[in-house]
Amino acid sequence: MILLFCGLSGAGKSTLANSVKDLLGRQFIPVEVIDGDAYRACLFSDLGFSRQDRSENLRRLGYLADKFAAHGIVTIISAISPYDDVRKELVALYRDVKVVFIDCALDELRRRDTKGLYRRASLPDDAPDKLTCLTGVNDPFEPPSEPDLYFNTGDSGIAECSARVCEYVLSHTAFVQRRRARHGQ
Repeated sequence: MILLFCGLSGAGKSTLANSVKDLLGRQFIPVEVIDGDAYRACLFSDLGFSRQDRSENLRRLGYLADKFAAHGIVTIISAISPYDDVRKELVALYRDVKVVFIDCALDELRRRDTKGLYRRASLPDDAPDKLTCLTGVNDPFEPPSEPDLYFNTGDSGIAECSARVCEYVLSHTAFVQRRRARHGQ
């Protein structure tokens, strides 16, 4: 299974992904988190933030996720993934991809602003640190048209969201169901 966590910067995608990994790991379910920021910095530094580059980034992350998932590893892609057509492309291309929309109101994201991105995006246009391509502020974000799971982290805490994701994985993963059958659970 591939879980594609998408949403704006600061919504809680990475925090939720790591919490889910920890919870499922306690049940001996292999999980890999592919964090979009980390992979972009280490492997995909050739990509910028144009629509074409953002789409290519997600395609590359999807390819890697499919390799993990093929070995029975629940794989979580944690990336903004701003374009619905590219998310749908991954769902069509790879087996068992589930889109998980991690939503949060822009006012709350500005309040959190863990990376200082929202502050930089609100600077005057002539400011040297002005961020001109922040998804959801001055660059588009297309909410998923039909997500498999939806969470608003402004309304629900990470523990509650993590528990719901784990429940979903446990009830929808053939790998887990086969494991349970073998062990008489």
